[in-house]
Amino acid sequence: MTDREQLHHDGYALLRQAVPVEWLDGLRTLFDAGITPSDKWPVPRGADWHHSLLDDDAMIQAVCRLPQLLAVVGELIGERFFLAQVEGREPLPGGGHQQLHRDLSAQRPGNIANAMVYFDDYGPDNGATRIVPSSHRPPAGEPPFDFNDESRSVQLAGAAGDILVFDVDLIHAGSLNRLGTRRRSILISYFAEPLYASYLQTRSLRGIRMDASERFEPADFSLRQL
Repeated sequence: MTDREQLHHDGYALLRQAVPVEWLDGLRTLFDAGITPSDKWPVPRGADWHHSLLDDDAMIQAVCRLPQLLAVVGELIGERFFLAQVEGREPLPGGGHQQLHRDLSAQRPGNIANAMVYFDDYGPDNGATRIVPSSHRPPAGEPPFDFNDESRSVQLAGAAGDILVFDVDLIHAGSLNRLGTRRRSILISYFAEPLYASYLQTRSLRGIRMDASERFEPADFSLRQL
């Protein structure tokens, strides 16, 4: 398969070492400075996670605009899109486990893409993301997915600076941070432009402070080597 075909078949791409290594110490410092207690967010966050408010920082915004990342997002969404949300997330020791789930498209399949940018090395011991490859477009007539069935799930592992980009309908979940080592990341959401009006209606509930007026055209980015 070509890179493009593989991306649409799998529903995700793992971009190894996509963040410049010289950025990582600064990104980790920003994450720690932005950690905000659950009750200080417009809607309370999970108690077994650190959540960091950092979306309007220039370095975070630069990560969200890495050309390799935008190329994959543009290929997944397939039309003009915008940067909708960025939030820092880290599973606390003994926390972070989630059941497999889909985040779900809004108006058409594939009109939202997410990216997880890892600021620390990640793997089974510190709560790395689990995914079910190719689960974003189930064939017609296939029985509903049993979200308690982990037989097809794959737990990712890699290094700080990696970026997981995935179709919002891909089945995925956070995992238990067994050893308690740090696993800081940012979760980024990109929306197709037709979702902008509905996005504005819920923006304040998510604690979003950044400007979301910029638009990205998929044709402006080349999907080269994933």
